[in-house]
Amino acid sequence: MSLRTPYTLWSGIYDLGVERSTEDLRRRSLALLGQPRGQRILLAGIGTGLDLALLPSDNDYFGIDLTPAMLRHAEQRAQHLGLEIELRVGDVQAMELADAQFDAVIMHLILAVVPDTAAALREAARVLRPGGRILILDKFLRPGQSAPLRRFASPLLARLASRTDVVFEDALAKVPDLHVLEDRPAMANGWFRHILLEKS
Repeated sequence: MSLRTPYTLWSGIYDLGVERSTEDLRRRSLALLGQPRGQRILLAGIGTGLDLALLPSDNDYFGIDLTPAMLRHAEQRAQHLGLEIELRVGDVQAMELADAQFDAVIMHLILAVVPDTAAALREAARVLRPGGRILILDKFLRPGQSAPLRRFASPLLARLASRTDVVFEDALAKVPDLHVLEDRPAMANGWFRHILLEKS
């Protein structure tokens, strides 16, 4: 089953469960951007657009998501905010976008959702300009962490919403042109992390 199906079902209630609980996490992640001006920034897996109200102004924004129902909410939110953004249906694991065209990529709560974390990270690196940065907010296991309950539940949860057994370092090792500038706990005793990458 494609993730488009469950997220189409979740789209109407997604914000009720996620907006308030993640707003501060998103704000802290986006602070890593600083105050850029005139940059081209991709929101990969934009969902319902919960990041839009927190973005610095005067940049060129582009959002991609697999689920049209989620994008409709993002479009409505952008209109309400008066924010210009180009939105497109697409798979972050295989984006139909040209190489090296973005200054930054925002990946909030998407790398543990997609079936192939490394593919999504590789695509983000591909569309990023050299020296560009990737902001990540998501839940990851540490290398060697046992977490038996998370690992046991992951196959079922992956079909409904998100995986709980993703080891970020395993995915990053497959994308050699990215290196870590910052990696710090976000919440849940470090299960959720703020990660800042740069493309060499």
